[in-house]
Amino acid sequence: METNMDINTWMNNYTGQSGFTLVGFLSQSKHPALLAVVIFMVFLMALSGNALLILLILSDTHLHTPMYFFISQLSLMDMMCISVTVPKMLMNQMLENYRISAAACGMQMFLYLTLAGSEFLLLAAMSYDRYVAICHPLRYHVLMNHRVCILLVYSCWLLGSLDGFIFTPVTMTFPFCGSREIYHFYCEVLAVTKLSCSDTWLYETLMYVCCVIMLLIPVTVISGSYSSILLTVLRMNSTEGRKKALATCSSHMTVVIIFYGTAIYNYMLPASLHTPEKDMVVSVFYTILTPLLNPLIYSFRNKNVTEAMRKWFGMSTLFQQIVK
Repeated sequence: METNMDINTWMNNYTGQSGFTLVGFLSQSKHPALLAVVIFMVFLMALSGNALLILLILSDTHLHTPMYFFISQLSLMDMMCISVTVPKMLMNQMLENYRISAAACGMQMFLYLTLAGSEFLLLAAMSYDRYVAICHPLRYHVLMNHRVCILLVYSCWLLGSLDGFIFTPVTMTFPFCGSREIYHFYCEVLAVTKLSCSDTWLYETLMYVCCVIMLLIPVTVISGSYSSILLTVLRMNSTEGRKKALATCSSHMTVVIIFYGTAIYNYMLPASLHTPEKDMVVSVFYTILTPLLNPLIYSFRNKNVTEAMRKWFGMSTLFQQIVK
């Protein structure tokens, strides 16, 4: 009889609760309703901005180049990334129910890890594209042909998904016998791991090593590409060509610094420098603000995109006048 009671107690401790509670910044804010409205507006602007950029790239033949193909993939990743986290957060606030099921938590974790990993690699591919365009312009269409671009994008998605396939099942099978309050606004892998009552030191160490590799390889490619680009630009005789090259690269570097800077803070700095509040604030940058900033950076600072936008809206106005 005692053995049966012990088994029942163990089962209740480990599986008695079927989900988690997301203790994000909205539930802790003094003005959650106002903050939720602001986040909702940012969410709509990010979705519409990225969707518009994708439509412009698809509709304008002048933008059918490798660089804009990569930008369209970046916009797609940003739209998916912000859609994975923000709607659930806003829905929880609206219903005043911060629960999330274990299945939904696992799916959110998998999608987020896949998208974040893919974006790390895509930014490296974009820097390589700029390197070839500026340092080897005569061989650009050979080295960056359609087949190579498709292969690079597929590789980014495939390798990025490895993060999700490796970390999600391991994290979600840990025993959670204590509090199930996740101090984050989504099911972030480290925040969920902290809830486990088992020893996760080895797993966290392996995760740290994987994150270092996932960051180090793209950072090496980006650093090497832009070092070569800088040397090539400094040797250019044309001032106009130098300005154009620097303008194109500065847009990309702005995105890289924001995205990689926040990721390095979250996954590479010692645990002693982290607090749940700081982690949530930093996560807002690459989860919510980066998807908003990317289309602004790549549109307003890009002459070809602004020209395509002007023609696109001009055609829309003309069509409306014809219909009337």
